[in-house]
Amino acid sequence: MKRLIALGALALVLAGCANQEGDTPEKRDLGDFVLGHNIVVAPDLQKGPTSRNATPEELTEAVKAEINKRLGAYEGERLVHLGVNIGGYALARRGVPLVYTPKSALILNVTAWDDRAGTKFNEEPKQFIVFEDFGNAPIVGSGLVNTREEQIAMLTANAAHHIERWLEENAACMTDAPTERELNACWKEKEKPKNNDE
Repeated sequence: MKRLIALGALALVLAGCANQEGDTPEKRDLGDFVLGHNIVVAPDLQKGPTSRNATPEELTEAVKAEINKRLGAYEGERLVHLGVNIGGYALARRGVPLVYTPKSALILNVTAWDDRAGTKFNEEPKQFIVFEDFGNAPIVGSGLVNTREEQIAMLTANAAHHIERWLEENAACMTDAPTERELNACWKEKEKPKNNDE
């Protein structure tokens, strides 16, 4: 059900504006994090509307490689395993500038496992809907300027950045001796600000 809702949301936003990833630092503060197992699967992969084709194998391999590249450089002592399920994707086809500019996106559900405790850090998988970057020409649409391989490369690199930022938000719980207050604050969905203008 969650995947169907996400795919529905994906269909609505593909023709809209995508998030710019922007520059990211080489490393973030992830506490004592060190990457353990990096397991990426796509058993029920869904293709978005009008998307170019991609196989589960090439998407899982690309996501796994980018996670290794982005998170493999951390040398802490708190072993964390990542389980990633790719639920859906869309690789934009050629559009019509200023009229129809489809966007590329990737849906991921991520679980972090604490090797020390032998349990999940987050009981419910963290879902990400990741978009690609568009440089200086967002009105053109990536299908006109990028190959499917370039789209996959950008999406998976951005996915690794999203996961890294999520781990940074919960870094306190990956230290050697987090406080009870820190433990209670970690691995929870952040509440979205309410709109008071209604």
